[in-house]
Amino acid sequence: MKHETVAPTRQLAVGLNPYGLTYTLGLQGAGTPRANPQATGLDGFVTVAEEIGAKVIEIHNPWLTDLGTAGRHALKDRLAALGLIPIASASLHWEGVDTALRNALDLGATTIRFGLSPVLCGDRNAFGAAKWAQQIAEIRAGLAQLAPLAADHGITVAIENHQDFGSDELLSFCEEAGDNVGITLDTGNSFPVAESPLSFARTVAPRVRHVHLKDYRVQFTDEGYRLVRCAIGDGAVPFPDIFQLLLADGRSLTASLEPGALEARHVRLFTPDWWRGYAPKDARALAETLQAARANLLPEGEDFRTPWERGATGDELIAYERDMMTRSAANMRALGLME
Repeated sequence: MKHETVAPTRQLAVGLNPYGLTYTLGLQGAGTPRANPQATGLDGFVTVAEEIGAKVIEIHNPWLTDLGTAGRHALKDRLAALGLIPIASASLHWEGVDTALRNALDLGATTIRFGLSPVLCGDRNAFGAAKWAQQIAEIRAGLAQLAPLAADHGITVAIENHQDFGSDELLSFCEEAGDNVGITLDTGNSFPVAESPLSFARTVAPRVRHVHLKDYRVQFTDEGYRLVRCAIGDGAVPFPDIFQLLLADGRSLTASLEPGALEARHVRLFTPDWWRGYAPKDARALAETLQAARANLLPEGEDFRTPWERGATGDELIAYERDMMTRSAANMRALGLME
C-alpha cells in the first residue's frame, strides 16, 4: 500500500457483504458446470464475518426471502448475539419493494442498501435510449413507493452507485425521494462513470449512509480502461482521503468490505458510443479521473485475469477469494479504518 495511514476511529463500523466471495458462497456459477460443490451459503458467510472481526454484516436479499419469516427472526437473534449490525442488501431489479422492506424489518435492519439498475461498466448505451429512460422512470417510481414506507419504520434507504449513476444523479434521486433516502457509496464504482473516487465522495458526502469498500487496479486499453479486482487498499482508491472527508463532521458510518467482481470491468470511455446517455463532461473533471486511475497502475501488457477468468474452480478459487478478503481486512486495519 502507498496510502498514508489515518488515526484509528470508532466512527466507522466495518464488516462485509457477500459480493466479494461470490464463488465461495455459491452466488456465482450456480446451476452451471462451474458451480461450487463446497458452497457455504449464508451460514458460511456469517462464519467468515466472525473470522475477520466484522462489526457489520450485509445480507443478500434473496437469502432473506428464502429463509421465511421464522428463519429471518432466528437470523436476527443470531446476529445480535454475535454483536453484528445487520444491513439488508436489496435491489430494484431483484425483488419488489414490499419484499425488501419486509425482509429488512424481520432482520431488524435499520438500513437497506438498494441497488438501482443492472448496468455495469457505466455502459448505458448497451441499454438503448428508450430502455434507459424506462429504467429511470422505474427507479423513481420504486423509490417513491419504498421511501415513505421505510420512513414509517425508521429505516434508511441507501441507494448505491452500482457502476450506473454519477454523483449528481444519485443526489437528485435522494432529493426527490425524501430525507430518509441516502447513498451507499461504493468507493470503486466512480471509475465506471468517469468520476474520480475522491471527487465522487466529495459530492455525495452529505447523503452517504453506508459505504462499500472496493478497490481496483486500473489497466488502460485502446478503448478506455479495465478495472481489475484487487485487495482493498492495493489499488487506486485513496481511502484515507475519502474517510477524512466523510467523517469530518463527526458522524458515524457503517461499511462493508467488497473486493471487486471475478470478472474485470472494461469501461470503454474512449469510444463515442459509451458516452450516449451522459451529460457533457468538463474536461478538467475527466482529467482528474484519468489521473486518479494511474495510482498503482496495472501495466498494459500484464495479465489482468482472475482465476475465475482463467477457468479455475474449486479450492484454488475459494482460496483466492478468502485470501483477498483477509488481506483487505488487514489493509484496512493498517490504515486505521477497521478495529
